[in-house]
Amino acid sequence: MKKPKIFIACDTSKTSEARKIITKTKNDKLDIGYKFGLEFFYTKDGRKFISKLKKDKIFLDLKLNDIPATCSAALKALKDLKNISYITVHANAGEETIKAVVRTAKKINSKLKILLVTVLTSISNKSIKKIGHTKSINELVKKQVILAKACGCHGVVCAGSDLKFIKKIFKGEIITPGIRLKGDSSGDQKRVMGPKEALKKGSSALVMGRSIIKGNINNNISRLIKELK
Repeated sequence: MKKPKIFIACDTSKTSEARKIITKTKNDKLDIGYKFGLEFFYTKDGRKFISKLKKDKIFLDLKLNDIPATCSAALKALKDLKNISYITVHANAGEETIKAVVRTAKKINSKLKILLVTVLTSISNKSIKKIGHTKSINELVKKQVILAKACGCHGVVCAGSDLKFIKKIFKGEIITPGIRLKGDSSGDQKRVMGPKEALKKGSSALVMGRSIIKGNINNNISRLIKELK
């Protein structure tokens, strides 16, 4: 049986904490990788730490969102990080930037996969209208996923609530954040889902942060494995 693919979000600014998260989450029942976002990557030793993780699947969540030339140059500046499996670009960057990022990725590392970030899981239908969108989240995500496909992205990042219709129009990888274990607070996330339900609905891999790294990590991993049975 295929092991569930889980990216543990190393949401910390301390390398010692990231090391602890990695050590405590390794197990033989899950296909574990590690996601690093801006908080960790921006720290003094973040990049150096990530570069030494040779045996782990690394997901660098930078959400590139700028003009094509700037995003391409930013990606080229990361070409020494050969151990990165995934890097994100935000849908808001637009078609030309997304295509430029995909092209650049192919040039610097043929194994590097570009994921398009759709509407963040912290955004609701109410809040999306405040930033100028007139469409519902579902309608907007659908357009973004179609864009990802047209631009050659390897996958998309989307909420669990979007999985059902995305599976019908997109055959690439679908990475799902906003995953919570039973009884855990949703925090600042507006669109959350349990791990078993998300995988059942077609997610290729889950991103889990607070439900795993807050509190007793070993116990939280055990809870996750139990929920996935």
